[in-house]
Amino acid sequence: MAFEDTLSSLREFDINDLDFDNVGSWPVAIKLLIWAALITGVLVAGYYYHIEDLQLQLATVEAKEVELKKEFEKKAFQAANLDAYRRQMVEMEESFGALVSQLPSDTEVPGLLEDITNKGLLNGLEISSIDLQKEQAKEFYVELPIAIKAVGSYHDLGAFISAMAGLPRIVTLHDFTISAQSAGSNRLNMSIIAKTYRYKDGDA
Repeated sequence: MAFEDTLSSLREFDINDLDFDNVGSWPVAIKLLIWAALITGVLVAGYYYHIEDLQLQLATVEAKEVELKKEFEKKAFQAANLDAYRRQMVEMEESFGALVSQLPSDTEVPGLLEDITNKGLLNGLEISSIDLQKEQAKEFYVELPIAIKAVGSYHDLGAFISAMAGLPRIVTLHDFTISAQSAGSNRLNMSIIAKTYRYKDGDA
């Protein structure tokens, strides 16, 4: 019966009858509704201001955990393959040393020019000129361009280019031009840039 009386009092209740100066005189049902609304509001505010912040922190920690697991797996793999990495490092140092040994030092450049001249003469070319150009410093090495002008037949020029690849020092060929000496002649003029390199030892 008390519940029916409460429902009846709510149906007969007019919000204009509330006396905000005398809250204690309000009907019990109204008090219960207001308390329920206040508790609900507190719970909702607590969720948004506390629980939601904790969930964001949890998501951040979980993402950090995934990142740390990946980092651990990477380091574990590196540790397991440390010996292989060391062997690879030794091989790379040996290969690097072999490559550096193919780069001429300043004192070896005259010998390299002589080798180029000999390759040209052995393949039937007339070397018009061999001119050293200005050195160009790169990050790890110094590049020395050499301008070469020669005259010979098409096959002689091809044999000379092939012979350059057999030099004991690293030499690359660039920017070549070939033109006929005269109409009907099999003699060709060739202009080419040969580049050799030396290791940049810090004071270059």
